[in-house]
This record gives sequence, structure tokens and C-alpha cells, in this order.
Amino acid sequence: MRLALFSDIHANRQAFSACLEAARARGAERLICLGDIVGYGADPEWAVDTLMDLVGKGAIAVRGNHDDAIGAPSDGMNAEAQAAIDWTRGRLSAEQRRFLAELPIMRQEDDRLYVHSEASDPANWRYIRDTSDAARSMMATELQITFCGHIHRPALYSMSSAAKMTSFVPTPGIKVQLLTGRRWLTVLGSVGQPRDGDPAASFAMLDTTTREITYLRVPYDVATAAARIRAGGLPGWLADRLFLGR
Repeated sequence: MRLALFSDIHANRQAFSACLEAARARGAERLICLGDIVGYGADPEWAVDTLMDLVGKGAIAVRGNHDDAIGAPSDGMNAEAQAAIDWTRGRLSAEQRRFLAELPIMRQEDDRLYVHSEASDPANWRYIRDTSDAARSMMATELQITFCGHIHRPALYSMSSAAKMTSFVPTPGIKVQLLTGRRWLTVLGSVGQPRDGDPAASFAMLDTTTREITYLRVPYDVATAAARIRAGGLPGWLADRLFLGR
């Protein structure tokens, strides 16, 4: 099966629409969302409705920290992120808020674990910044492949049978085989707010038969996404950073 994996949509309609179109063009048979459907962007209603529809058709989605903050305010967010959450909360219906609140924090499927942040303490929303963080997450599950997001920067980590860690930043469009002799932590980039210096939206495709993963970048209408943020009265930096990929 060909899986399309997305994370950190952040209510960016233009970016997510472009990624969905690209995934379908590549033959995606199932969609996986690793959380943060809302926050930062100007189209939370559309983003949640779209995910609700996709989940109803068989997609898997887990809860991110911004999704969680809609119903359980967080002290860990910066002022701009909190302002966006407060704004978003007022836009969503009770049904949409309930959908976000009821998303699982982790999901298991075959030899794969889906989580927003990391597996050792998923509700603490820690980032995978280096091999030490990755090893902690990988040791918390017996599953061979963990998929996460949260940090908005793509990365791949692996662990040998002797617990030796390796890591690298995957090249967009180049397939990587997730060898069965190693355990893997696949960190997705962000659909709606990349922070690796590339403003193009990011997602990945996994072929579960060949065990090949391909990270992909998709240009989208950044100007429209930014203009909608400004028109909505959200902090201007949330629009500016889309052009920078930071």
C-alpha cells in the first residue's frame, strides 16, 4: 500500500491542498496525518472539515499540541502561537473542537507507530532534535518504524541491532529503503509552516511493500496563504515566515 504522510498542516489551506493533489497524483491509497491540523494559519475550519472527511474515508489522524490546546490551554506556547490558538478556538464549531479533542495521541498500524511529537512521553510534546532524542523515542516502542512531526524539519534516524544511531536529512524525491535490520524514526517536515529554510510544503510517501519512503516538497501559493493570515488579524510574523521557510 502507498501511504501519504502529512504533519503540521497548521490551517494552511493552500499548502495542504497542494500536498493532497500531489499525493493523489502519486497514487496514494491511504492518508496519515500526524497532528497539528490547526494553529498559525487562517483556515482552521476548512482544515478540520477536510480531515474529518478524510478520516471518515479511512485516513488515520493523531492529535498534535496545537490541536490539544484548542480544548486544553497550554502554558508552553509563545505569544504568537497562543494568539493564533485563541483566534482559532473562536472559529471552530463544537463538532470541530470535539473532533480534535477525541483524536488519539498515538496510533499503531502493523509495524508502524504514528505520533505527533515522540513516543516516550507523547503528551509532553518534546522535540526530536538529535540522535539522543531519537533514541529515547525509539526505545519506548517495540515497533520498527515510528513516524512523527512537530519540529517542522525533515529528518531520518535509524538504530542498529547494537543500538548504534545514525541520522541524516533526506533529499526530496530520493527513495530511502527502511531496511528491516534497523529500527527507524521518520521525522516529517511541515505541510503548512516549514522551518528548514525551504518554503515549499513538505510531506512523504511510503510504499509498505518495498519499505521505501520518499520525502517530497510541493510549491504552493504562499502569497495567498500569507494574505489570509494578515486579513484575519493574526500576528504578521506568522505570514512573513511562510516566505522564508523559518
